[in-house]
Amino acid sequence: MLTGIALRATLPAASAQEVKSVFAGADPDIAFAGGRYWIYPTGGGGLFAWSSPDMVQWTRKEQPLLRLKDIAWIEDDRAPQHFLWAPDMVQANGGWYFYYSVGPQNPTPSRIGVAICKGPAGPCTDSGKPLVTGGKGFEAIDPAVFVDPKSRTPYLYAGGSAGATLRVWALKPDMVSLDHEVKVDTPPNFTEGAFMHFRKGIYYLSYSAGKWDTASYQVHYAVALSPTGPWRYGGPLLVGDKRYRGPGHHAFFEDPKDGKWYIAYHRWEGQFGDGPYQGSRRVAIQPITYRDDGAIEAIRMK
Repeated sequence: MLTGIALRATLPAASAQEVKSVFAGADPDIAFAGGRYWIYPTGGGGLFAWSSPDMVQWTRKEQPLLRLKDIAWIEDDRAPQHFLWAPDMVQANGGWYFYYSVGPQNPTPSRIGVAICKGPAGPCTDSGKPLVTGGKGFEAIDPAVFVDPKSRTPYLYAGGSAGATLRVWALKPDMVSLDHEVKVDTPPNFTEGAFMHFRKGIYYLSYSAGKWDTASYQVHYAVALSPTGPWRYGGPLLVGDKRYRGPGHHAFFEDPKDGKWYIAYHRWEGQFGDGPYQGSRRVAIQPITYRDDGAIEAIRMK
């Protein structure tokens, strides 16, 4: 049974289209399973699952899916302090796999880990080793796993921030081991937070551009005919305005209830100027529209 704190949307909306934001959080991954919607954000004290029957009313699971103390290898780098952020939950091969970033990025390299879960609400058990370790100018952050519907190959997309480099690996069928790295180009204006989705024969690589705590943060995208490129740049997709600033680190999903595609992302609310901003970011969910040629129409925040 799920227990926790239920948070209401900013407006008493009947659908996600009318919701301004749903709860405080950042770096949301979103999915649908068991008749409920699930969001996995960055949050203090561990990484939690939030669920909703309607994308409007959200409840946080009482127990975290993963805490620092649950990761046996967390202190192998001897850093004085560690952080967890930017998780990604993936259902594949009859199981559930929870990917996450471990900081700091300085003075020791960031790392990516993966836990095996019983279901979308956990419980989760860490695999026992880091999946990717950063270094030599590469920051191992912001994992996103995509299972190619054509080949059934699972791919891990990761990297960004100071290195601003995208890297991709094919995973082994166990989903917790790397098979080999696939060399890809880093798309224009890439900073971090890569995400891949597939629709009608087109692969969409979307990502954050700019600095996370300033007005420069945005979502851009590129398209390809394979999950590893070559990319054709599509331009900015989600940019700040006078009301909401610095939107970014997002996930797409197709809602099986209405067949529409949605984006979940975070943004700064109640902020002024260009930043850097302080406080909590908010998670928002909005529908997206594809043009006949496959391009995604620019998203106006609500």
